Amino acid sequence: MPEIERQAGEVFRDVGMNAVADDEPLGLELLRGYVERGQAWVLADHADVPVAYLLADVVDGAGHVEQVSVIPGHAGQGLGRALIDHACEWALGNGLKAVTLTTFANVPWNAPYYERCGFRRLPADDLTPGLLRLRREEADHGLDAWPRVCMRRLLAGLNTPEQL
Repeated sequence: MPEIERQAGEVFRDVGMNAVADDEPLGLELLRGYVERGQAWVLADHADVPVAYLLADVVDGAGHVEQVSVIPGHAGQGLGRALIDHACEWALGNGLKAVTLTTFANVPWNAPYYERCGFRRLPADDLTPGLLRLRREEADHGLDAWPRVCMRRLLAGLNTPEQL
């Protein structure tokens, strides 16, 4: 998984975000925790080589996409969407009514992509305490050098935000 994240991060150089590309992947202990909790999913290519993964958490009663990475040579094949849909099914199966994430607002394969996957940008007034905490941590890590947003995808059977 760290190698997938490292390779996926390289595309940020194309949009002048070298600091993001240079950021160290998540540590093995942290990744092991996701695997042990059953909140990590990996997709492999035809040769059974891992090429994409997603890590999920629960934040304030919603599933939360912590990380999704796809090796650039495998982008555009629906792998990220398949992982996101799987995470949404996992969340729904665990009684969660939505899935959230934080991402870069203006990077084409970030917020605009997630909007195509059914996520909507959350106004500041709708941010939960957990999302606010994550945003503070991201800012402390230097990610606010570029505009960031929180997003949410309501899951099946929900009609209004009040049902959250």
